[in-house]
Amino acid sequence: MGIPGGVLRVFSLILWTGPLLAIGLEAFNGRWNIEVKSKERPRAWWLEIQGAGTQALRGRFVGAPGGGMYDIPEMRFEGDTLVFVFQRRYGVPGERVQYDQIPERRGIYRARLEGDRLIGTFEVEGFPQTRLEWVGFRAPEIPDRDDGTWRPTQPVELFNGRDLTGWKPLETGRPLGWVVEDGILKNVPPAANLVSEQMFWNFELYAEYRLQKGSNSGIGLRGRYEIQIIDDYGRPPSVQSHGAVYSRIAPKVNASKPPGEWQSLRVRLIGREVTVILNGIPVIERGIIEGLTAMGHDPYEDRPGPISIQGDHREIEIRKLTVTPLVR
Repeated sequence: MGIPGGVLRVFSLILWTGPLLAIGLEAFNGRWNIEVKSKERPRAWWLEIQGAGTQALRGRFVGAPGGGMYDIPEMRFEGDTLVFVFQRRYGVPGERVQYDQIPERRGIYRARLEGDRLIGTFEVEGFPQTRLEWVGFRAPEIPDRDDGTWRPTQPVELFNGRDLTGWKPLETGRPLGWVVEDGILKNVPPAANLVSEQMFWNFELYAEYRLQKGSNSGIGLRGRYEIQIIDDYGRPPSVQSHGAVYSRIAPKVNASKPPGEWQSLRVRLIGREVTVILNGIPVIERGIIEGLTAMGHDPYEDRPGPISIQGDHREIEIRKLTVTPLVR
């Protein structure tokens, strides 16, 4: 007995719809830079999706909280909406406790495709007041390479030794928390993160700074990639070590000096290629930065960006900060 024509047409439509849905979901794959809609401060996240439209869906994420680059532990599609979840110590408005006293909660991220953009939300489960909206756009290809054709131009002194001319706070509603004493720029945590008014593309950066025991800070390149600055003298190197591209590229060796001593940092950034020399020792040589780090606040990777200084963690003293733009 044959299959009735109407049933056959419906069955054929079902067979046809499945591949169409899979093809649609495959459009989620790739790396995405994310601009978070926030009144408090500019934020930038990063998302990588692989295997959308298959049974091998997986991803990595850089965002809040936690700061590192993490594999996404729970990820699925609900129709045409991507859902991924982390269980972490998410704080909520009005909560006045230390971080280690915050209970673990589910942070739920949702996103759907609209043209070439991801339109997303974030919310701590059960706390609608935590809702954030965000927009993701594909991370650009950056063709510049450190191929020996780039030459230095006039150096730019970002710290004049007297005051905060040329700098602005990243956050609103937080005390500035920075002072200049005896030619040294100091923060009193929790201070604002500082952002340079000048923008840079390819450059060499030179800094001299001093850390106290337990200090933790960072310098943001183009407002996107953090070079970790931390008191870790004598510890094994990792992606969270002094001189690392935070959570992405570990230094080859630990070149830190003991706390209380002045230290020097040289960074050469061309496109996504970075070289880091800490206290005269090369610790990263032409490493490739895959994407934004947790300190990122400017997601537009194909444009010049500012230099930023982390002030909201622990103490840092800076006596020299120079940027030398590189051109062909």
